[in-house]
Amino acid sequence: MITPAFELTQDLDFLTIIIKVPYARPSEFDVYFEGEDFKFYAKPYFLRQLTLPGRIVEDGREKASYNTDKGTFTIRLPKEIPGQYFEGLDMLTSLLAPKKSRSAKPLVEEIAASAELSEEEEEEFDWEIEQTPYKESAESTLPLQYCYGFGNLRSGVFQRLQDELSDVIDIKDPDQTPVDERRRKRLAAEAAKFEPDHYLADFFEDEAIQHVLKYKPWWVDAHKKMRALQGESHQEHDTRTFVVFSEEEREQLRKFTNKSYLLDKRSRHHVYLGLIDILLAYCYEICVNEGDKNVESSWNIRKLSATLCWLESFSSVHDVLVSFGRRVLCYPLHRHFGLVTRAFNDTVMILQLGKGAVLKCLLDIHKIFMENDPAYILNDLFITDYCIWIQKTKSKKLAALSESLQKTTLVKSHIGFELEELEAAAVLVQEEERMLKAAGTVSKQQLPSSESETSDSEESSSTSSSETEGSDSDERESSTSEDEKINSLQGTLQEERTAPLIDCNGLRQGTNTSTFEVSDEKSKVSLQSTSVPGKLIEELEKQMHTAIRLSEQPEGLATASCVLQEQEE
Repeated sequence: MITPAFELTQDLDFLTIIIKVPYARPSEFDVYFEGEDFKFYAKPYFLRQLTLPGRIVEDGREKASYNTDKGTFTIRLPKEIPGQYFEGLDMLTSLLAPKKSRSAKPLVEEIAASAELSEEEEEEFDWEIEQTPYKESAESTLPLQYCYGFGNLRSGVFQRLQDELSDVIDIKDPDQTPVDERRRKRLAAEAAKFEPDHYLADFFEDEAIQHVLKYKPWWVDAHKKMRALQGESHQEHDTRTFVVFSEEEREQLRKFTNKSYLLDKRSRHHVYLGLIDILLAYCYEICVNEGDKNVESSWNIRKLSATLCWLESFSSVHDVLVSFGRRVLCYPLHRHFGLVTRAFNDTVMILQLGKGAVLKCLLDIHKIFMENDPAYILNDLFITDYCIWIQKTKSKKLAALSESLQKTTLVKSHIGFELEELEAAAVLVQEEERMLKAAGTVSKQQLPSSESETSDSEESSSTSSSETEGSDSDERESSTSEDEKINSLQGTLQEERTAPLIDCNGLRQGTNTSTFEVSDEKSKVSLQSTSVPGKLIEELEKQMHTAIRLSEQPEGLATASCVLQEQEE
């Protein structure tokens, strides 16, 4: 016989059961229902036992129909109490469990112990594990193997899987390592792995992180709808209004084998706190990859969850948050405290949506681990048991857990890596670099102005030099014209032979012949005369003064001064 695929819905007065039976003969089917029991048969499909969360009644309003195109039976059954809310209609594994096996009590138990257990179920759940003083015991009384896994119910698993151990968890030889030593080794490994440079790089250059923080997974919209409906009616609503399971997820639920778990109070605490740790890691993975799965998804979830990676057993909600925050800042690609806060808020939303949302997340984790070769061991140790156990968990326990988580605060100083000091020091360094850059910019701005001043001075000097050269050339031209005049005078003087010769050193002899030269690098004047009239001497004096001013050579100046002295005498 084949167990058919099915799903359940409800309204105020009816419970609707949709059963998929393709290729069945609709003319031959049987339906049985009474109280909380429902059975269905249509060859070759047989739904042997469906234990409902509420009572149904046969009063003539029941109705059944068959859709030949889809191959589905739709059966509507009236509720015994109209308006009653049937909780857990999505928990298919729990609904398929036989009625007699739904109790978690052992076959043999003490009466007092069972009474204490029932009292613990009804009492207010305290999320802080009671601390007991350490008592040193003899070495011979210590257990040979330590427990781990869901509810610490497993041991000796990794002795048979030594080859795959390093690919799944970080702790070596967990069967021989007590819980306290696991925690010490985990903290030491995290402290050694933390890289301040990586953290500061993500802290200052957070464009990619701010982008992924804008992503909204499915539970964000579902949470908004739930809040809106609660604000309108202030009544409890079916979680199917907000959480929808795919056909693949329903098939996955039908494959699970129903189990009952005997957990004491301490073990239940570890299970609830481990659930928070796993959900935090899953929310981080969904956020950074924006809902897409990749080859690193399995690694991210198990690496960020100390429950999965170090087989940790937490004692408080705050310890869970601190462990998750430390691992986010040590291991993944994006190491930003904003991602820790985002995962924290998402986990609160999932818990507030109820066990349907929690189960959907656990099924997704189960699928991710199944597709990864070494990680499937974690399904056997934790996730499969969580998927079965959460279906039987009371909603008020999850509501209390979400409230306790929401009240817990986590700041950077709790992480233990001196994050605030690192950030302050990095900010100071950035300020110094900014100041140095500003000073360099100012100096660069001043440098061109000084260069322009230098160029201006060079231009002015070149202008003055060019002006000087121009004046020199003008002087040379005027000097040339004056030389021509002197030459003409020389010709006149040479014609006059009546005056006595004049010596350059004075009138020493009456008829001495004197020769003097007036040179400006171009002409020479040689005067040989025996007689010079007074009028001619005055004209010569004026011409010689002009020649002296225009001459550049010292020798010419000296000769001209000599001529002046001669003329004055």
